[in-house]
Amino acid sequence: MKLNDLLTIAVQKGASDMHVKVGLPPRFRLHGHLVNIVSNVIDQEGLLALLDQVLDKDRKQFFLKNCDIDGLHVVPGVARFRFNIFRQKGLFSMVFRQIPQKIPTVQEMGLPPILEQIAGEERGIVLLTGTTGSGKSTSLACMIDFINRTMSENIITIEDPVEFFHTDKKCIISQRTLGEDVPSFSHALKYVLRQDPDVILIGEMRDFETISTAITAAETGHLVFSTLHTTDASQTVERIIDTYPENLHHQIRKQLSLNLKAVISQRLVPKKDGQGRVAALEIMIITPILRKIIAEGEVNKIYKVISEGELEGMQTFNQALKKFLDQDLITLEEAFKAATRPEELKLALQMTD
Repeated sequence: MKLNDLLTIAVQKGASDMHVKVGLPPRFRLHGHLVNIVSNVIDQEGLLALLDQVLDKDRKQFFLKNCDIDGLHVVPGVARFRFNIFRQKGLFSMVFRQIPQKIPTVQEMGLPPILEQIAGEERGIVLLTGTTGSGKSTSLACMIDFINRTMSENIITIEDPVEFFHTDKKCIISQRTLGEDVPSFSHALKYVLRQDPDVILIGEMRDFETISTAITAAETGHLVFSTLHTTDASQTVERIIDTYPENLHHQIRKQLSLNLKAVISQRLVPKKDGQGRVAALEIMIITPILRKIIAEGEVNKIYKVISEGELEGMQTFNQALKKFLDQDLITLEEAFKAATRPEELKLALQMTD
């Protein structure tokens, strides 16, 4: 089988991902669920043939040595795909994710309008969080595109790999790919402040050095966007603080309280009609009371403030899910699956009956 033919089928069927594993036919993720579309079972020889269609000689040698590799694959005239190839039980597996060719607007994505207001901040740190496949990269691209269309800024992104291609509109945008344009996040961040940026996008805050440099950039007057694999705002704050040595926790709590602007946590929920998914967002916007809570390390109080912060544009996952239920967009079953606090959601629904 030809890789591009399989990926074309994925696009035609509306699949977000394609999984290729030895001993199985390729499986496609459709509206959040893995399904069989083609029947051809992949053997190791067939997977190696697919490998040669996506990796050149040097990258193949890198993969065989390291057993993992990320990259970008383009099917001309069809779509672009982010991929990961890995070894499991001595055999190879591949996962491809489709990247939309057109960057949607916040409105087209059905995201809360407050995201545009957050994108308009002059300085600070904005974090989009969620599990892999939660759509945070797309939401982040929407916000960067909003800046690009409405402001005159210099935007520099550091990504692994570059997923959404931005063209210069009102802004100048420089997109740097790890491994091609720059050897590492830390290397890129070492020099980025000399490149006169207004907005910096760091694909992922992976370690102490990346996080500390991002905070320094925010302290010096830049707007910094990044992602974390955390599930909600409270966990995000804890994760950042725990990245630092314990003797620096007081210092980082103070720095974070002064520089964090918003945490947007995202989960995708299947629609009731089976036609795609909607993004449920928990949104924390830093207010004076949240600044105080973070500085004093009282992370357990964050959720309550978010739940009472509707006037500031904040919402919990439960509040987002209840709105979708009121609009008849999702089922009760899916709402409870996505809820962080299902009992609380159940009580909220009973109170409005």
